[in-house]
Amino acid sequence: MSEKCTGDIVAGRREGRLFSSRPRAIEGKGGVHTDLFRWFRHATLFFLLLPLTACNNIQLMAPKGDIGAQERTLILVALGLMLLVVIPVMVLTVYFAWRYRASNTKATYAPTWAHSTAIEAVVWTIPCLIVGILAVMIWETTHSLDPYKPLESNAKPVRVEVVALNWKWLFIYPDYGIASVNHLAIPVDTPISFKLTAESMMNSFFIPQLGSQIYAMAGMQTQLHLIANEPGTYEGLSSAFSGPGFSDMHFDVAATSADTFADWVNQVKTSPLKLDAANYQSLEQPSIKNPVALYASVEPGLFDTVVNRYMADRMPEMARDASTDICTAETPYPLAWNKN
Repeated sequence: MSEKCTGDIVAGRREGRLFSSRPRAIEGKGGVHTDLFRWFRHATLFFLLLPLTACNNIQLMAPKGDIGAQERTLILVALGLMLLVVIPVMVLTVYFAWRYRASNTKATYAPTWAHSTAIEAVVWTIPCLIVGILAVMIWETTHSLDPYKPLESNAKPVRVEVVALNWKWLFIYPDYGIASVNHLAIPVDTPISFKLTAESMMNSFFIPQLGSQIYAMAGMQTQLHLIANEPGTYEGLSSAFSGPGFSDMHFDVAATSADTFADWVNQVKTSPLKLDAANYQSLEQPSIKNPVALYASVEPGLFDTVVNRYMADRMPEMARDASTDICTAETPYPLAWNKN
């Protein structure tokens, strides 16, 4: 190192310009103040525009049934508890960045600070309490909002058998012997007992304003219980990707009075369409944007036939040998293999 450089360093040490115990502010255009303001401005704009991304998808927060209302409460309470941690962290992040900026000579500079019992108690106690509250709440609601649990009501439930087809929804009313495609009619203040399955692709049955979604799978039967407490027309959809027609796999839910629902049932029974085996085979062919169709009669046991259709090839074998497993690692094809 040259004598000139050595002399400059020594002089700098004497004047306190080198190896200062406090970082200096960024010099030049912008600096700490401008950069912090720019970051805060962008963050504020982001949070202001964020709600606009969900303007058309707020149905979940506007429930029209008891199950949906309970689930909204669960979402809001859980969100509020988590924000008890998130909001202070975000506020303190901005506060510390501003308080301990390089140009603030009034802030305490403590490079050797390493521990605070009070801070440790806060950062551990509060999250543990929140996790404990969430655990108890989730345990209780997991049982109270079990989709298989029948709803308590003085009204007799309306049974609906749902078949997810490619790419449309088939609704069978076994108590009335009728069916509809892409249209679900239900009476208000009456529990709806759903049984669901799928023709091939797995789908997710979801009516946001009424509550829980549940999967519909081929060769299996799932259950769901919902209720509509207000008349209206609600949107139903598939919330699981199932192929090219997924985005158009919607249906309308018409919640009406009991008398209006009875009139609709009588109207459907005058339809010229009948859902027998031949018509079902035609209906189950993949199609997109199917219009609403109403069937005056349905072949008895159609839903159970759809559920069990992929077991037909193995049932005789299983009957002969009770030790045969339904599905093993050696099974060459899925049970949903249809030789026809």
